Amino acid sequence: MSRTNRLRTVLLVAVVAIAAGAAYVHAQAGSPPNPFRNVDNYFKLPEGRTIGSTAAIDIDRDGSSVWVFERCGASACVGSNLAPLIKFDSSGKMVKALGAGMFIYPHGIYMDRDGSVWVTDGRSATPEELQKFPDAKGKGHTVVKLSQEGKVLMTLGKPGVAGTGPDTFNQPTDIIIAPNGNIFVSDGHGGDSNARIVKFTKDGKFIKTWGKKGSGPGEFDTPHSLAFDSKGRLFVADRANNRIQIFDQDGTFLDAWKQFGRPSGIVIDKNDTLYAADSQSNEKVNPGFRPGIYIGSAKDGKVTAFILDATTPVPSQEGVAVDAKGNVYGSWTSGMALKKYVKGS
Repeated sequence: MSRTNRLRTVLLVAVVAIAAGAAYVHAQAGSPPNPFRNVDNYFKLPEGRTIGSTAAIDIDRDGSSVWVFERCGASACVGSNLAPLIKFDSSGKMVKALGAGMFIYPHGIYMDRDGSVWVTDGRSATPEELQKFPDAKGKGHTVVKLSQEGKVLMTLGKPGVAGTGPDTFNQPTDIIIAPNGNIFVSDGHGGDSNARIVKFTKDGKFIKTWGKKGSGPGEFDTPHSLAFDSKGRLFVADRANNRIQIFDQDGTFLDAWKQFGRPSGIVIDKNDTLYAADSQSNEKVNPGFRPGIYIGSAKDGKVTAFILDATTPVPSQEGVAVDAKGNVYGSWTSGMALKKYVKGS
């Protein structure tokens, strides 16, 4: 082979390699099809009420009603008399609101199979907030279980106290209940907060904790959301590490997936379809991915679809939920919005 032909071959191989790499990045950035469309103006609020920053959304045990834990029409509930825990019926109409004056920073929400509502209050009031609203003292850094009538059934953590012990949290983000009733909490929202998973019995007795700040297997940087698959494996949205980590229920590390973007919210349906809401990816943070909802298999990790919503200008979709019919719901923090998506063009 002549020198010229060798050079051409080398250049051709380089071009192919670059193209392949670009194709891979493009595929990861959302080239799977989008089989969903947005339902315009689905959620209906009473006149004068607006949705605030909403990090999480879930489906009622009836399979169609939607619950959200929003920040009192603003970025926090300090000083507000609004009830942040809201239920919408199957037509999108607001039918119930609970929890006025109880919370500082609504974050995670989980509906258990008995119909109870679990929420995480992600922080306490700042000194500036306390000076202006002294009633905010002694709230936050907790996990609360409520009935659908608003009765407090259980509280984990010490209200208003941040800590690393078995009875305290520091910026808890999400909550999920195992089939046997054990309680799992993702605890830590970056910065100087915790970076761990905490496990309790169904009665709220501490069992164990695992994880620390870091990027290795079993370490976390903002564990932001939790989900179980049909095998009982615990999926953790390890947001600032741009991955989902998978564990058994004793905390043994099993796997880590990066193909679902920078996940803020995750949910797994009865068919082991995984939905991950990416609220932060861009070319500087997690290059090759973009905000939206990545959809794939919790069995093999293959990404099969991607929902991109260009109707909300602020890419901060953190919450995701799926109803019994396969409709998908999203909630925004900075964008302060709720959306419903149904299949079809």
